[in-house]
Amino acid sequence: MMMEKHGGGLGTRSMCSVMGVSRKGYLEWSRQEPVEDPFGMALRSEIQSIALEFQSYGYRRMTEELHNRGFAVNSKRVLRLMRIDNLLCLRKALFKPLTTDSNHSFPIYPNLAKDLVVTGLNQLWVSDITYIRLEKEFVYLAVIMDVFSRRVIGWELSRGLDASLTLNALAMAFRNREGHDLTGLIHHSDQGVQYACNEYTARLEARGIRISMSRKGNPYDNAFAESFMKTLKVEEVYLQEYTSYWDCRANMDRFIDEVYNKKRLHSSIGYLAPAEFERRALNA
Repeated sequence: MMMEKHGGGLGTRSMCSVMGVSRKGYLEWSRQEPVEDPFGMALRSEIQSIALEFQSYGYRRMTEELHNRGFAVNSKRVLRLMRIDNLLCLRKALFKPLTTDSNHSFPIYPNLAKDLVVTGLNQLWVSDITYIRLEKEFVYLAVIMDVFSRRVIGWELSRGLDASLTLNALAMAFRNREGHDLTGLIHHSDQGVQYACNEYTARLEARGIRISMSRKGNPYDNAFAESFMKTLKVEEVYLQEYTSYWDCRANMDRFIDEVYNKKRLHSSIGYLAPAEFERRALNA
């Protein structure tokens, strides 16, 4: 590359300044496949062709199909090329399972979170359920987040949508907040039967936790939980091809606990990771 050949010992940042280009743009360009590489061009063309024919293929299936077509390439290179060409999210409009059933006889609670100004931990927890598509089945993820720190404090993955899904996520949240005074905490959710059932609400009330629910069919009332689910899908689920329930569970554990909670920076909390933000808040 020109900067490497004629840099005269200058660093990348200095050369970018001299050449009048952005360092970010140069680095993105430098990571792309060399245009003079015939194999790279043929590989990229074949990937695009397969993606048009099989729009639901992720990088693992893409790699196997390329092997079948005589391309000796590893999955990491395929993943990189698919990211460059934005081919990881070409999905057909497929069946989406319903995760919220609000047609039940349990009590519905008012929205207490709507105008709440959160100033500390354990003032507002939000919860939600989403589905994850595997090769031959759907699995369901329930999460609980502390809005002050944006930390996911409870989650559960299950093949079923019964109450044990949300109860297990709640039990994890209680374990992670052991020793904390939860009196007056607001727990916010949608009106789904998993959150409205007697066993779930009884566990909240036993801890002095107030119950809050979104208006029916209004996702904006639960924006914090919805935002996390979107991040999870874009930064983890859509980039993977889980081979089984257990593969998916291991990746949820890694992404939620190791990546999202401990490493991912959030602009709303001063560009800190949730775990570090909580640590500072508790030591303030």
